[in-house]
Amino acid sequence: MRHMIVARTGRPEQHTPDTGTPDGGTAVSAWAAEEAGLRGLPLRTVRVPPPDGWDGTGLVVVGIPEAEGAAGLAPGSTAAVALGTAPCPVALVPERAVLPGPVRRAGPVVLGVDARRPARGAIEFAFETARTRGVRLHAVHAWTLPPDADAFRFGIPEEDRAAWEDQEVQLLADVLRPWRAGRPEVRVTEDVRLLSPARALLHTAAGAGLLVVGRGPGRGPGGVLRALAARTMCPVVVVPG
Repeated sequence: MRHMIVARTGRPEQHTPDTGTPDGGTAVSAWAAEEAGLRGLPLRTVRVPPPDGWDGTGLVVVGIPEAEGAAGLAPGSTAAVALGTAPCPVALVPERAVLPGPVRRAGPVVLGVDARRPARGAIEFAFETARTRGVRLHAVHAWTLPPDADAFRFGIPEEDRAAWEDQEVQLLADVLRPWRAGRPEVRVTEDVRLLSPARALLHTAAGAGLLVVGRGPGRGPGGVLRALAARTMCPVVVVPG
């Protein structure tokens, strides 16, 4: 068995014994089962971390109860344990985000990209997911004004702001070029936004089928991920590396 999707929903104290099948018929488990079918992967339901380790796991699916929001990523929570121990992507599925499959999954895959420090694993996952689903990939790079902007006491000239934005556009295009060349069948929208990463992603993810972000090695859930867990209306996949 080369890969599997491991699905676990609810609070740790509510976990049922390992069954090898989705638990409880919940909406989150149904989402995991549909995702497994799209990827052609077998599905297990296990405790997190699984007693037999993560070997062979391709994706971990964790439900975030509606009442918890960002608190669902608190230390010791199922989601935090999965993010801290799984060497593979982790899908955080807020209960509010699980809608009937065809409508939600038809939306684009939104990819958060830091064009200066790109998470290549997240880019690869997003391109492959968009290809599998046959949907558009919307890549978003959030940026801020450079320190030079402080020198303009009476407002930033439009030509300077435009020149800085052009640099960000070029950075994003350069990062994505190898993947666009390798998967020409994937339709890609490249988007740079003068916003914080959380605001840029939340705005873009309205109507999305999936949101993909990267995570550095050894890093726990940060402010951006907590904001997404609290407010996003679609599942969020966190890809390590």
